[in-house]
Order: sequence, then C-alpha cells, then structure tokens
Amino acid sequence: MSANRRRGEIAAEIDGKVRKLCLTLGALAELEAAYAADDLGALVERFSRGRLSALDMVRVIGAGLRGAGHDIADEAVAAMRSENGAAGFAAIVSELLVATFGAAGETQPENP
Repeated sequence: MSANRRRGEIAAEIDGKVRKLCLTLGALAELEAAYAADDLGALVERFSRGRLSALDMVRVIGAGLRGAGHDIADEAVAAMRSENGAAGFAAIVSELLVATFGAAGETQPENP
C-alpha cells in the first residue's frame, strides 16, 4: 500500500496490517470538535507541545484511519496493537501530524 505524502497520507502497521491514514478536512473537523478547538491553529498548538496522552493517540489515529476511508470507531482503535507499543503509536501520530501540518521550521512552497 502506498501513501501519497503530498496529500497528507501515511502508511502505518497497526494490528499487523499496513493501513493508510490521512487527516482530511473532515478528520480535522472531528479533532477540533473533540478538543473544543476554535481552529486549526489551536490544534497545531496543542499537538506541538510534544505531550500526547493515550486518548490523544486514539483520537488522532482514529481520525486518520477514518479520513483514509476505514470504518472504525475509537473504541476499536483503543484495542489495537502496535509493534512497538505506545512508542509505536506515538511515532504514527507524529508522522501523521507532520504529513498534515509539516515539520516545525519547515517552509511551505510559495504559490506562483
């Protein structure tokens, strides 16, 4: 399974299967609602602190899976396993957020 990073997609192994994740506009709106964030800037600020709870990881991974077309509830995501445990899930969340928002200090291409 190939993921298109230009569209914000990543591929990650979860529960022994490689799955595509993407934080689409709908997935981002879902996260805004879950965190009562006023806008995307508030989400970026929250996640840029470098501190993620297990619930944060469940929400972000669940939103990313649903954004990529998987019909899965957060409760099912919470029961999933990563090869590297919690650190593996944290790496997935980090990769997904970078694919969506870019890395800190990364410059975005200008629109001609």
